[in-house]
Amino acid sequence: MKVARLETLFCDAGWRPWIFLKATTDDGAVGWAEITDSHGSPHGLAGIVEDLAPLVVERDPRAVERIVWDLFRATRQSPGSVIQKAIGGIENALLDLKAKALGVPVYELFGGPTRDSVDVYWSHCGTTRARAWEVTGTKKLASYDDVTALGREVVERGFSAFKTNIVVPGDEPQVLMPGFHGPGLDRNPSPELEEALRRLLDAFRAGTDGSAQPIVDLNFNLTAEGVRRIARTVEGYGLMWLEVDAFDPGSLAAVRSATAIPICSGENLYTNREFRPFLEAASMDVASVDVIWNGFHQAKKIADLAETFEVNCAPHNYYSHLATFISAQWCAAIPNVRILEVDVDDVPWREELTTARPDISDGALTIPAGPGWGADVNEDVLRAHPWPR
Repeated sequence: MKVARLETLFCDAGWRPWIFLKATTDDGAVGWAEITDSHGSPHGLAGIVEDLAPLVVERDPRAVERIVWDLFRATRQSPGSVIQKAIGGIENALLDLKAKALGVPVYELFGGPTRDSVDVYWSHCGTTRARAWEVTGTKKLASYDDVTALGREVVERGFSAFKTNIVVPGDEPQVLMPGFHGPGLDRNPSPELEEALRRLLDAFRAGTDGSAQPIVDLNFNLTAEGVRRIARTVEGYGLMWLEVDAFDPGSLAAVRSATAIPICSGENLYTNREFRPFLEAASMDVASVDVIWNGFHQAKKIADLAETFEVNCAPHNYYSHLATFISAQWCAAIPNVRILEVDVDDVPWREELTTARPDISDGALTIPAGPGWGADVNEDVLRAHPWPR
C-alpha cells in the first residue's frame, strides 16, 4: 500500500467553507480528514497540502509518525498556523487509512477506548441564529424573547450545557467580534457590552430555568483587562467556563487568578510545545484542543501533557460531522476529557455530507465504533455545494 495522491476538496458551508483532505492509495483505499480554516487562508491551506504532497506520495501511509516528523522537519522554520493545519490533516487522513486497513476505529491505534460515550454541549447557541439564520433555515434571533425560547429548546433537546458569544438580538442581530472584524480596533469593554451580556444570559436563564449551564466565548475580542471586567459581570450566572483566547500565558494566568469562573483556552495553540508554557503558568482550567488542526496524535500528546497538570481537555469543534467523528475518537482515547463541542444549527446539507451522522441522545454522543473515523465524506453532496459559490 502506497499513497497515490492527496487532494483538497471544498464544500460550501453557508457563511464559510468546509475543507477536506482526501488521501488515496494505489490500491484504491481512501482516508479522510477535515482541515477547515474558516477565518484564515483556505486557498493557502490547499497550497500547503500541494507543497507537502511530494513528501507523502509513494510512501506507505501506515508509517504515520515517520511521515509526520518528515513534514515537521521540512517546515521547521514556519511552525504552527496553516502549516500545522495541513500537517494535522495529512496525519489524520493517514490514520484513517491505517485504521481502515486494520478494520478498527482510530482509537484502537492509541490503546483502545476510555469511554463509550461523551457529553456534548450546543455550541454557537444563538450566535448562528444571529449571523447565519438565513442559510441555516433557522429562526432569526430578533428579540430577547427569541433567546428565551432558544433556551427552552436547549433543554428540550437534552443538552446540559450551551455556548454563546457576544450576541445582540434585533431586527439586524449582531455578533460582536472586534478582535476579528468590524469597524475600529477597540477591544475594550464598555458598559453597553456588559449590559448586553447580562441581558443575553438573563434571557437564556429564563428559558433554561437553570437546567443547562452557559458558556460564554470571548475569543480574542477583549484585552486581559476587559476579560476580567466581563468575568465580574457574569460571575453570578453559573458558567461552566469562560472561554478566552490569548497568546500570552502570563496575562491569561492573571485573568484566571482574578475570577472563580473556570477558564478555558487553547483552541489557537498548536502542538504540545505551545501548550506547555500555558500549563506551566496555570493559566487554564480546561484546555481547548483542536484535533483536526493539530492532528490526532499530536492532540493526544497535548492531552497527555495536560493530564500531568490535572487539566481537563475539550475539543474545539465547529466544523462538519466528519470533524465531530474525529474529535469523538479523540475523546475516547484520552482520560481527561471534559465535554465535546457540537454545532446544532447549520446548513441542511451537512446531514447528508457524511456517510453517517453523530448519534446524540440525552446530551451525550455515542463514540463511533466503525473502522477509521466511522464515517466518510459523500462526494456527490460535496460536489453539489461547491465553494466558492
